[in-house]
Amino acid sequence: MVTLIATLLAQGLSLAATNYGADVPMHAPDTPPAWADEFRGKIDQTRWRFDTGRNRQGWANHEKQYYAADRRENARIEHGALVIEARREALSGQADWGGQAYSSAKLVSREALGYGFYEIRAKLPCGRGTWPAIWLLPEAGNWPDMGEIDVMEMVGWQPLVVHATVHSGAFNHKQGTQRGAEIRVASACTAYHTYQLDWQPHAITIGVDGHGYMRVADDQPGGHAAWPFTVPYRLILNLAVGGDWGGAKGIDDGALPQRMSVDYVRYWRAS
Repeated sequence: MVTLIATLLAQGLSLAATNYGADVPMHAPDTPPAWADEFRGKIDQTRWRFDTGRNRQGWANHEKQYYAADRRENARIEHGALVIEARREALSGQADWGGQAYSSAKLVSREALGYGFYEIRAKLPCGRGTWPAIWLLPEAGNWPDMGEIDVMEMVGWQPLVVHATVHSGAFNHKQGTQRGAEIRVASACTAYHTYQLDWQPHAITIGVDGHGYMRVADDQPGGHAAWPFTVPYRLILNLAVGGDWGGAKGIDDGALPQRMSVDYVRYWRAS
C-alpha cells in the first residue's frame, strides 16, 4: 500500500476518496447557533487557540510551513473576515522554528463541539502548493483510530475541486480505504461559499452551498475502528504549504502570499 500511495503521489493524483458521493439538500437551522464567530475586531482567543505544537519537529504529511502564534502577517481580522495567510519566509528568530521556509497559521476551537450542523463561509487560495482545510479532530487519541472529519480540503495544483473525507482506524488513506467525495466549485478562489457539515450519531453529511455531496453512514462492521465519531471534536482552520498531497506538484513561490478568508463559523448543536 505504501508503494501504491507513493506511485499516486508521483503521478500527481488525488488521494481523496470519491466512493461516497451523495446528492441531498442541506439547510442550516433557522435558530441562533449554539457557538459562532462572526470575526469582528480581533481574533477572539477565548474561542480559538493557535496550534504551534509541531513547529520544531515538523508537521504531518511532510508539510513545509511554520505555524505562527498570534502573528498578524499570518492570521488577522480584515474587513469582517478571518484571514489565514501563507507566506514565503523563514522565521528563524522564533524559538521553535524547525527550519521551515514558509509561514502560516492554524486555529483550533477551544471548545469541543459534537453532533449538529456546522457552516463555515470561506474563500480559498488557489496557488500551487497551498493546502487549505476546514476539519475536526477529537481532543486526544492516536490517528487514525481517533477519527477525523474533513469538511473541506483543496490542493492548489487541483484548483476548484473541493474534497470531503472521513478517516478512522478501518477506513483511512494509509490503507487506501478512506471514505469521501469531491465536487467542483468554479468560484472557490474568487467568491465565498458555505462549507457545511451535518454530523449525526449514525451519519455524516458534507456539502457546499446547501448541496450535500458526501454522506457516510454508520453501517460497517468494526465498532470503534469503523465509527469513532461518538465524542466531541475540535474545529480546525488552517492553510498548509506543500506536503505529500498539497505539494505533489511542487510549490509556486511566485504565487505567495496566498490566503484563506473565513467570513464566519456557525455551529448548531443537535437537539
